[in-house]
Amino acid sequence: MSPKPTTKLRESPFTKRREPLGFMLWLGVAGSALLFTSIFIIFLLLLHRDSGNLIVLPDMFWLSTLVILFSSITLHEANLAFNTERFLHYRVFLGATLLLGFVFILLQIGGWMEMVNTGVFIGVSNSEGFIYLLTGLHLLHILAGVLYLSYLFRKAVKNRSYVDSFVYSVNPPNRLRIKLLTRFWHFTGALWLAVFIVLIFLY
Repeated sequence: MSPKPTTKLRESPFTKRREPLGFMLWLGVAGSALLFTSIFIIFLLLLHRDSGNLIVLPDMFWLSTLVILFSSITLHEANLAFNTERFLHYRVFLGATLLLGFVFILLQIGGWMEMVNTGVFIGVSNSEGFIYLLTGLHLLHILAGVLYLSYLFRKAVKNRSYVDSFVYSVNPPNRLRIKLLTRFWHFTGALWLAVFIVLIFLY
């Protein structure tokens, strides 16, 4: 028996409708990845000129790596709690992610202060300058994520009752906000790992 004919066109993955904010986020992620890749390449090309001026990475950078990895776990748990209507757990894990974001920022600042105390700012070379450039650009990404996390956490605390939380959770724009934030936060975590691994191997 022949299949029933249909006039519905098969949707192409290149022409199907995409969520605008999600598409904009992917464009931003691709742009940031391209920016950091370009910096890595330039850094490698100039590194041989400063091979005698390499420095030891601050201990704070090692701690901040653990913090941002753990924050990805807490945000993942917050997503699971939100989707399964465990709103108290959602608020707890979202708040924990926000706190870890602030801790990461403080550790990065502490790493910079550690480098200042060792005199790295005196006669900054290309290799040292790229450390500030890479970590500074990444910190801007984290700051953006923390600001949006603060907004979502304030909304979560405001909708404290189960009814308010449920109404908030079934609203598609609210679900999209959490989904996009999670994508962005995991990207910043992966981005820091890439930066940190490159710095480890080169320094």
